[in-house]
Amino acid sequence: MTETAVEMPAPRTRERPVRALPGPLMLLVALVLLAGGVVLMVTAGGIGLGVGIVVVIAGLLVLRGLTPVAPGEARVVQLLGRYTGTLRTDGLQWVNPISARRRVSTRIRNHETDVAKVNDADGNPIEMAAVVVWQVRDTAQALFEVDDFVAFVAIQTETAVRHIANAYPYDTHDAGTLSLRDNADEITEKLSAEIGARVASAGVQVIESRITHLAYAPEIAQAMLRRQQAGAIVAARTQIVEGAVGMVEMALSRLAEHEVVDLDEERKASMVSNLMVVLVGDRDTQPVVNAGTLYS
Repeated sequence: MTETAVEMPAPRTRERPVRALPGPLMLLVALVLLAGGVVLMVTAGGIGLGVGIVVVIAGLLVLRGLTPVAPGEARVVQLLGRYTGTLRTDGLQWVNPISARRRVSTRIRNHETDVAKVNDADGNPIEMAAVVVWQVRDTAQALFEVDDFVAFVAIQTETAVRHIANAYPYDTHDAGTLSLRDNADEITEKLSAEIGARVASAGVQVIESRITHLAYAPEIAQAMLRRQQAGAIVAARTQIVEGAVGMVEMALSRLAEHEVVDLDEERKASMVSNLMVVLVGDRDTQPVVNAGTLYS
């Protein structure tokens, strides 16, 4: 088992909605102010001119507060450096015109790691790469808890891939041990859990992760291929011998049950030997016809 709980600092800022007014309504107000200010500046003089200038400036400030929000996008609002909230509703919204508004994509993203050369749990050099599907869950944490949340996800994903590769062997013949090659589903679940724990403080949610490349390093690939082939041959031979022994036992049992022929121990041994040669041998056998008695 690999430890997936990563100690990360508790987030100091969490996302909250910002107070906003309907954009179309405020756009109408801005147009009315601009039009009224221009009329006052043109038709009135003296104090009216000054009032018209003030009204035009007010209209421009109202226009500056208009904030369009596209689908799959959020706007993080800051007033004098202080986080005031996040706009997630798409459409035209209006917020304080002197506030700063930063775009944050909330769309689903992919990140594919480079092929990393690491050692597995047995010390064998292997090559491994993975892809992670993620999405910004908390925009405030994404902007204020880390310097660059996109780079943070990339680096933490690389770290998790290396940790998982070090924790499990590439291949194993032990039925109770997980391996990178034979237990891909279980390993990817653990990889997703570890990446999620590492990037949670950045307000990022991991949707899925998959291993996209897994192989022995080139310098040992041929040797490990021969080892796998030898292991496969041994496993196949073991299964063949087990099946052949069962067939011989069944043949002797059937012969004795139906009293087809009465064999002494020596002839049983000879029969068993011949059957094992026929069943286990990797080449076709040539039958020999006995034209005499059973014992000659």
